[in-house]
Amino acid sequence: MEQTHRRSWLVLKFGGTSVSSDDCWKTIVARARQGVKDGQAVMIVVSALSGVTNLLTRMAAGMDAADRQRILDELDQKHQQLFNALGLKPGGRFLEHWNSLHAVVKQLSTPCNPESFANLLAHGELLSSSIGQQILTSFGVDTTWQDARGLLTAMPDTLPGEWLSVRCDDRPDPGLAERLSSKVLVHITQGFIASGPGGMTCLLGRGGSDTSAAYLAARLQADALEIWTDVPGIFSADPRVVPEARLLKQLSYSEAQEMASMGAKVLHPPSIQPARRQSIPVYIRDTNRPAEDGTRIGEHGSAADAQVKGVVSRSEITLISMENPSMWRQAGFLADAFAVFKRHGYSVDLISTSESTVTVSLDSQASTTLDSSRMTAFLEDLAALCQVEVRSGCVSISLVGNAIRTILGRLSAALDVFQDRHIHMVTQSANDLNLTLVVDPEHAVSLVRKLHQSLIASQADSRPEFGPSWVELTRASAPADQPQSWWKTEAPRLVGLMKGRKSAYVYHLDTARAAARRLLGLKSVERVLYAVKANDHKALLRTFASEALGFECVSMNEVRHVLKTVQGLQPRNILFTPNFAPRDEYQAALKAGLQLTVDNSWAIHQWPELFAGRDIFLRLDLETGYGHHRKVITSGADSKFGISLQHMEALRDVLERNGTRVTGLHAHTGSGVIDARVWGEQLDRLLDAAAGFPDVRVLDLGGGFGVPERSSQPVFDLPALDRLLAAKMADSGLEIWLEPGRYLAADCGVLLARVTQLKTKGQYDYLGIATGMNSLIRPALYGSYHEIVNLDRMDEAAVRNYRVVGPICESGDVIGESRLLPESMAGDILLIANAGAYGRVMASHYNRRPPAIELTL
Repeated sequence: MEQTHRRSWLVLKFGGTSVSSDDCWKTIVARARQGVKDGQAVMIVVSALSGVTNLLTRMAAGMDAADRQRILDELDQKHQQLFNALGLKPGGRFLEHWNSLHAVVKQLSTPCNPESFANLLAHGELLSSSIGQQILTSFGVDTTWQDARGLLTAMPDTLPGEWLSVRCDDRPDPGLAERLSSKVLVHITQGFIASGPGGMTCLLGRGGSDTSAAYLAARLQADALEIWTDVPGIFSADPRVVPEARLLKQLSYSEAQEMASMGAKVLHPPSIQPARRQSIPVYIRDTNRPAEDGTRIGEHGSAADAQVKGVVSRSEITLISMENPSMWRQAGFLADAFAVFKRHGYSVDLISTSESTVTVSLDSQASTTLDSSRMTAFLEDLAALCQVEVRSGCVSISLVGNAIRTILGRLSAALDVFQDRHIHMVTQSANDLNLTLVVDPEHAVSLVRKLHQSLIASQADSRPEFGPSWVELTRASAPADQPQSWWKTEAPRLVGLMKGRKSAYVYHLDTARAAARRLLGLKSVERVLYAVKANDHKALLRTFASEALGFECVSMNEVRHVLKTVQGLQPRNILFTPNFAPRDEYQAALKAGLQLTVDNSWAIHQWPELFAGRDIFLRLDLETGYGHHRKVITSGADSKFGISLQHMEALRDVLERNGTRVTGLHAHTGSGVIDARVWGEQLDRLLDAAAGFPDVRVLDLGGGFGVPERSSQPVFDLPALDRLLAAKMADSGLEIWLEPGRYLAADCGVLLARVTQLKTKGQYDYLGIATGMNSLIRPALYGSYHEIVNLDRMDEAAVRNYRVVGPICESGDVIGESRLLPESMAGDILLIANAGAYGRVMASHYNRRPPAIELTL
């Protein structure tokens, strides 16, 4: 008997943004053609055009005929724009569904029942798939339109209350696969919709198009499922919140499920299981960047290391706390309580328990309803069992990864960021894949950023599962006029400087000058002061003074050094900002006529006569800090800097009694920040605080502008910062000052060091250099990244991953992990880039090894 060859299937799902432009449709056409060329039958699953489902949802609310017509006109415009962009006119099937939509809208009742609501929303996908068939056909791709309600059927036990979030049968159907592929090779259908009891239209919940595609991939026993969206994969955090989030190149089914369930919005959580049950690999790809590999989801290959892969969050979390002292040792309380949840159709997500209280969160994915009275009835029934407290609008933050229990000890430092934040719930998943905390929404963004930095960003470079960052892939920040790696053109001179030397810092003064001019070009900023602590080399100080920069000092020794180095410098051009300094430094600063910043209310309360009749600045703690590492975050209760806002009222009384005038307010939240919006947040809070000080004329926003660590990263978007500050300061009558350090000095400096020895041990190839953490402690102290190149072999291919280490007797003396370099030899000169700030000034003679000398170009 002859055996029929089964054609392989490829299922492609395209989201709303991926079907809304002509360019994206060209990607869809090309991918469908490639699938056919590879011998596959192709099922294309599409969402509604971007924004269409939201418009249809609005129509389901109480609206008069005129409002509904306005929405219909907007829907018409959206679809017509796509037709026009592709040079097409609406065809028969599209017009059929368009007329059907009008009929449905005309018959809508208020309130809209679930059956009508499902039928209304289904038209978004019916329209987009109809356009899709026309587009594919116009490009010469023979395509059959399929009604998803003939391909997917809700499970038989579906209840009327579940019609808006159904589950479907995903068992393989070889007959369906053969029947479809025997006619044409390309099919297009709708996501989000399925048939229910009696053939009625049901929905798979918001975001359900991913799940539709997964169901179809399982039924067709597809070779692969590709989810095409507007991002190039799943990231270690939401890139809108954490631009440094890293692409996750590979995830297991379990990890992806956890990421999606706990808040990663790239993938609909229920879409993983159908693919997992049939061992179908899932690829997350970007329609705008079809050449990118994206994220692959499948079975774990080799043994999975314990590792935090993502920091994800979900907003609008509702917590239900049930308290009943008699529940302790009472059998069946949870069963009785959860029976109430089941009766009202609420699914529980997170849970934590104690002797007398159980707290749960509601599963927002499963709890879909149009009837707001359902919650009231639910709470009334639950109150018969216990005292109920509801807390809405919370945010959950989840650390997701493999074997979370085994790395709890390593999480302790990272969890310090929750100090002084109210945590409403802590849970650790039974599958050992996540640790979740529920907090108030105002803390969520800063906590996600800090956790990502301490748990992922500081280790990602040495982990193969992490790909490039969001900013590297998208170049989200606008480019600025920043010179490119001066040391590449100056390499011959740098090699010449190293003749007879083992190590040296070299500063390129023209690069420092260019950085100063970029800052001086900001129209919204009145004064720029250089933070001397970043690098106090005399040539740099004179260079910045020649560009009319002022100076910010944190010790009187820095002040004396600047005054001695820069001839003719007036004391008024120095801002003195000590921290826990002795009284005599404050006295000396005031006597010298420096502008003094006080960052501790204790000093004012204890030494009121010192500041009587004086003009001073106050450094405030604005409670929210940012930075590339927790050790450079300079705001919040965990930081020693700044005056707490809680102490302002008592402080004002002392200042008024002593005639002390506050003429400036200062804030600095941290270093290495790349998001200009952080300074907008600071400015808003300073403006609020300034209302309590009538003499204030200056708002000092500190520094902390991020400097690219890799050549592929974008520079800080200074024009965006300028626009943001200017908009907020319009008509305020106040001045903005800045006091950057690293931004001005980092890029101008490099550390050069000769290779001394090489060693291979285990999986590591060690490359030793003549100086280490005694010259540059930032990698050991902050986990900072510095680009490393072999100056003697810049034209040779990079072939070996080295761990670059120094000669200091400390295991932490590592300058760079896993650096891909040419085959290197003793005597070669390595260049460590971006070393002009917090390098030589933080050096030591540890092990009695002198740090690198300093030279200038």
